[in-house]
Amino acid sequence: MMIEVRAVSKIFSVRRGPDVIALQDVSLEIEQGEIVTIVGPSGCGKSTLLRMIAGLVGPGDGEVVIDGVRVTAPRSDTGIVFQSPTLLPWATVLENVLFPLKMTNEFRPDSVERARALLKLVGLEGFEQRAPRELSGGMQQRVAICRALIVDPSVLLMDEPFGALDALTREEMALELLRIWAERPKTIIFITHSISEAVLLADRVVVMSPRPGRVADVIQVQLSRPRSFDQEVTSEFQAYAKRIRDIVFSKQRQRAA
Repeated sequence: MMIEVRAVSKIFSVRRGPDVIALQDVSLEIEQGEIVTIVGPSGCGKSTLLRMIAGLVGPGDGEVVIDGVRVTAPRSDTGIVFQSPTLLPWATVLENVLFPLKMTNEFRPDSVERARALLKLVGLEGFEQRAPRELSGGMQQRVAICRALIVDPSVLLMDEPFGALDALTREEMALELLRIWAERPKTIIFITHSISEAVLLADRVVVMSPRPGRVADVIQVQLSRPRSFDQEVTSEFQAYAKRIRDIVFSKQRQRAA
């Protein structure tokens, strides 16, 4: 098993009011090379779970294990992409991609060549010397993906990376991610609020309950690959989307009752 989340819980203390139980007894196993998407209502702990896997937040109870090693801090074989590209505004596109290597003293003679190859992979060849402000939102997010991939991670964690993009760019980026994954396979965990995006990308969709976040269900998506948006109109795709939507809404109704 590549990633094991073992009965993790997380409680956040707040200055005023009761403590917030973000996650409660969450267990999950993810195979090497899988794309697993996570959906659920706002505040259900999706991002907290992702940050635990990244080693940015420690669990209150339980543990996260990657390749047999307990996660206690950020790992060099794990890349992360957030909703905002968070690029360095004073650095060029190429410098932004190389930044993680320079920060960890892993810059090598072939690093620039590798960075250029990644930028070519995502369609940004010729933009190496541009500033982030000269790029569209989608292009900036491609740079952020390259920055995460430059360390050649085994695991790529993505926290609503396309959430701030317009609908057409978001669709383009989803297909771009699938193409990158096909060419350079990684274990990907992808958080999204879009059920259709979750189904399109995933081998499995993890559905979270309202806070305190628990795993409500795990849906195996058996659509053929390579995926395309043409599949969204098929009865099979719609059945997956309906099943996920029904789980999310039923859990919300149970909480409200």
